[in-house]
Amino acid sequence: MIKMSWALMGEHADEWTGADTQEGAAVLEARLTTVVEDSGMTAETVQHWRSTFLAPVVEAVRTEGQAAMSRGAAWSKAAGPVLVSVSPAEAVS
Repeated sequence: MIKMSWALMGEHADEWTGADTQEGAAVLEARLTTVVEDSGMTAETVQHWRSTFLAPVVEAVRTEGQAAMSRGAAWSKAAGPVLVSVSPAEAVS
């Protein structure tokens, strides 16, 4: 199990717990995309934000974060206003 926490500075914080970093990356991308699209930014600004900040963090979760989880280590990454942290979590039974 993994626990992923993230923050969009000054706007939003959330977390997710699950078994797979690939799923976690998809959840992160979907939830932050919704927050940003609902923020009132123009479509052009949203696209810029997604490509400049969100995409690099999501890709890093899928690669660097996955590698850290396979070693049982915590990992974090920031890009502009986005910060994400991934750590091993105990399964709840």
